[in-house]
Amino acid sequence: MRAAAFVPAARQIRLILGPQRSRILSRDGRGMGISVEKMGYDYWSSARIGKFAFPFFEFSKALSVDAAAQVSNGGVNKAGALVEYERRIGAGELLDGDVRQVRTIKELQRLYDELFENSVRCGLDRYATSEKSGRSRWLWSRFMPQLSYSPVKGLYLYGGVGTGKTMLMDLFYEQLPCSWRKKRIHFHDFMLNVHSRLRKHQGVSDPLEAVALEISDESILLCLDEFMVTDVADALILNRLFRHLFGNGVVLVSTSNRAPDNLYEGGLQRDLFLPFIATLKERCVVHEIGSAVDYRKLTSAEQGFYFIGKDLPGLLEAKFQLLIGKSKAHPQEVEVVMGRTLKIPLGANGCAYFHFEELCDKPLGAADYFGLFKRFHTLALEGVPIFGLHNKTAAYRFVTLIDVMYENKARLLCTAEGSPIELFERIVTVADAQQMAPRTSSRSRKNDDLDLCVDNELGFAKDRTISRLTEMNSKEYLEQHSTLLGENHWQVRE
Repeated sequence: MRAAAFVPAARQIRLILGPQRSRILSRDGRGMGISVEKMGYDYWSSARIGKFAFPFFEFSKALSVDAAAQVSNGGVNKAGALVEYERRIGAGELLDGDVRQVRTIKELQRLYDELFENSVRCGLDRYATSEKSGRSRWLWSRFMPQLSYSPVKGLYLYGGVGTGKTMLMDLFYEQLPCSWRKKRIHFHDFMLNVHSRLRKHQGVSDPLEAVALEISDESILLCLDEFMVTDVADALILNRLFRHLFGNGVVLVSTSNRAPDNLYEGGLQRDLFLPFIATLKERCVVHEIGSAVDYRKLTSAEQGFYFIGKDLPGLLEAKFQLLIGKSKAHPQEVEVVMGRTLKIPLGANGCAYFHFEELCDKPLGAADYFGLFKRFHTLALEGVPIFGLHNKTAAYRFVTLIDVMYENKARLLCTAEGSPIELFERIVTVADAQQMAPRTSSRSRKNDDLDLCVDNELGFAKDRTISRLTEMNSKEYLEQHSTLLGENHWQVRE
């Protein structure tokens, strides 16, 4: 019946295209597909063009498949995250002796081995995957919906700040073949990309399904750094989005400061977010890194770019001028998303100058900050305040700003009312607040800190921000920044 239903459609296509060869094509038990060939071109599968027009492409594709088979069938795999981790320790690039980090790298090596063993079933190699493109796969799914979960579970790494989660995930990612369909991206950037794709698919019956098919067509292995849900719009779509992604065979590797059960804790309509936690735990191995060492604070922190004090007139402007040299600073604009722009009060030679209020007291977010650091490699930020209940929203934006700067390896030059720790002293979690001394006859309500901000998400995020601020002012970080600057990492314009 199914084949018979396709025959009239094939005849109609033949009438439209003229006297071309057409046939009903069996797709290895996956159902029936129509293939209409014209001048050696297979209209069903654009991926087959290479067989006719690009024979070298087919040759390299065969080599890629053979290489994957050799790795997966050759017994012990002598490559991967663990091997590279041990090499870096031997070379003195990493410190030895962190047992919890070793346990984590072994989990990543296990995942690495499983991915190689199942690379064909997972469809990881971009040159050996299904012929259908993302758009035609979406069309095909309208007629024959099906789920195809990966045989390999992903990995969700969580733990305290500075414990090496991002470094270990990047180390794992860098050992994977370039031919694999893989992507490493910060969670903020990933969600901005999702919302952008959703706007493109407005009017489709299920835009999230279309977006998930596009993402999975590009990347079967998805590595997300700093998984943190604070936005209700993100929270409400994550479950359906990842149900589709996992159903398309996507394998997720993610880092986070929060255990899955603590994600979006206290958020609006969290009951609608809870199914995502169950889905996440079902499709990923959850592993706590648990190291007690904050490696960012082991760097050689300096005071050259972080100036403390409330009354420092002209200091930041003078330092900013030293950085831009003979260039003349002037107001600029950068493109953000959907035609929006961000105004830069002063910019020159890849350096931007802002007062804190201009960047963190206005309704700006991750999209604006990503746009800023695509063009500018250095931020001079005037007047970072002590955070508390009165400026909680600004604190959230500052946390996001530092996350985006750290992800882009940007340089921070700032004046602040206190050290990184002092900036967040009034931000506490519920657990921290409960441990504070209770009121007695000698400690009354009038002695309470009225600006104390009790917020779980911000309370957890502050540790990451303090750690990153410390590292961003270290010799090692600034040397890395200089290296990237020499490689023209940023799109610097006057």
